[in-house]
Amino acid sequence: QVQLVGSGGGLVQPGGSLRLSCAASGIIFSPNAMGWYREAPGKERELVAVIQSGDSTNYADSVKGRFTISRDNVKNMVFLQMNSLKLEDTAVYYCNVAENRWGRVNTYWGQGTQVTVSS
Repeated sequence: QVQLVGSGGGLVQPGGSLRLSCAASGIIFSPNAMGWYREAPGKERELVAVIQSGDSTNYADSVKGRFTISRDNVKNMVFLQMNSLKLEDTAVYYCNVAENRWGRVNTYWGQGTQVTVSS
């Protein structure tokens, strides 16, 4: 079983930066994808960024050029560097791992970390 613990959220002014981290315990099978989603009040959870086990990445259009996702396969961690934060980035951010384990896709979620962008 894989467990995820996210951290790094907080309160930041518009234009500021935050770095989210997520540590995964347990064995993650490959191929896999590690990612970040967010859920703002009154809105559905949406994909922010994802990085595959081969290091290819995808970003939501709203964060392209501002956010960078990366991973450390030795430490089983995924990171999200968020720059030039905007008010609309305010949300609970969830880390996510999707693995292919013997032909079955398993999905795991972290507990969520609050990011608040406010002046």
